[in-house]
Amino acid sequence: MNEVGGRRARSGGGATRRAERTAVSFETARFIQRNIPNFEILNEEALQIIEWNAETVLEEIGVNFVENPAALDLWRAAGADVRGERVHIPRGLARKLCATAPSSFTQHARNPERNVEVGGRNLVLAPVYGPPFVRDAEGGRRYATLEDFQNFVKLGYMSKWLHHSGGTVCEPTDIPVNKRHLDMLMAHMVLSDKPYMGSVTEPSRATDSVAMSKILFGDAFVDQNTVMTSLININSPLTFDGIMMGALEVYARANQAAIISPFIVGGAMAPVTVAGTLTQVLAEVLAGVAYSQLVRAGAPVIFGAFVTSIDMNSGAPTFGTPEAAHITYGAGQLARRMNLPYRSGGSFCGSKLPDAQAAYETANSLNMALLAGVNFMLHACGWLEGGLVSSYEKFVMDADQLGTLHHLAQGIIMDTNGQAMDAIREVGPGGHYLGCSHTQANFKSAFWRSDLFDYKPFETWAEEGARDTQTLAAERVRKQLADYQPPEIDPGTREALEAFVAQRKSEMPDAFI
Repeated sequence: MNEVGGRRARSGGGATRRAERTAVSFETARFIQRNIPNFEILNEEALQIIEWNAETVLEEIGVNFVENPAALDLWRAAGADVRGERVHIPRGLARKLCATAPSSFTQHARNPERNVEVGGRNLVLAPVYGPPFVRDAEGGRRYATLEDFQNFVKLGYMSKWLHHSGGTVCEPTDIPVNKRHLDMLMAHMVLSDKPYMGSVTEPSRATDSVAMSKILFGDAFVDQNTVMTSLININSPLTFDGIMMGALEVYARANQAAIISPFIVGGAMAPVTVAGTLTQVLAEVLAGVAYSQLVRAGAPVIFGAFVTSIDMNSGAPTFGTPEAAHITYGAGQLARRMNLPYRSGGSFCGSKLPDAQAAYETANSLNMALLAGVNFMLHACGWLEGGLVSSYEKFVMDADQLGTLHHLAQGIIMDTNGQAMDAIREVGPGGHYLGCSHTQANFKSAFWRSDLFDYKPFETWAEEGARDTQTLAAERVRKQLADYQPPEIDPGTREALEAFVAQRKSEMPDAFI
């Protein structure tokens, strides 16, 4: 299977062929297929202790399903002990319910060449999600707009190593809260042909997401296939709010995927110890996934774990830390024992700028996620300032570095060419390999090379302006946005989407809360 493929070939008339001849060409990688082992930090005894403790939490302490009487009824009918809004789940019940969730699934893109397989040995990379602010080298830090959102979708579409368009790549604060999901979905559907995520901020917005997807893919296709992933955050500790659960219910009924994800800041929303945090993570995921299966058995879900620690001096979250790595590794083992796809990791950092701190924290976080066996990595590029900011420069810096994950995941190739015995024989003692036949045959693909970093000698670098990485990234952002060309979409489909968006917007007054 080829790792990288070009843009999808299109047929058409003379105008189409002329456009293809002048189009900017770019490559898009397939999702990662790991050929390296997962790092397993917990032994069997430790795993069994955590699993036992998580079931104890569900049975003895319970979880809250707030402002959702229908959820309480479902739990009661399934055999849980419901007291007010507190649900006590008998030992073994949640795990039994979780067993109907698929171990993997295909998320379809409108371009079938961009489909992704979530689960197994695969890793799907998606961009930053959720920041209300953006930062760029020219404008600094500011509230995000719809134009920013559209720009990030374009950058994601053109990023070679990014497999997924994501969801709320930034919050378009110039659009009313109750309407912005329509514009965000429209951007993902029209400006990219990669897979995308649906809205979760209110159940009716999830319903709109399903409706727009049916326009894009067709009713029957959506009924039978997964075309969206959604992020369902648990209100840790041990609380499932009505809005998020309402969105989950919409997606589960529609056979669309949901990431069931505890939102853990160790020391604030979970214990300060790794084992204690893993116990809470597992308890919350067990309850959330089980509930999704009560809504619709077989609905696709992902075991999520957003985990970080807290700086006990400032109260700020910290990223790229050893404790976060321990939790991420351990949660991966727990997810695999449940036979569920696993979401964690990202380009996490607490830095305010795309600087050395950001680079160290991000590198730690990305490599940790690869080794942990993550199947779906949200926030894989663009994250800055603890998730408050989507950074243009860091987006392209991170997106470039995702190429290293692809190559690391290949492992060591041990075929005849990989062993290179012919090269060793040809060169012999005291020679060099630059001109040997093996090098000439392999040099173009032998080593991964950044499309962004500067590898030139000092003199050349100085003559060209002594540009640092952030400057190079800013130039790359400008070039990619200037070169961007949208993927083709059926005009009738686009008109139907535009009509739906206009109709829905006309049905409700603007609201900014």
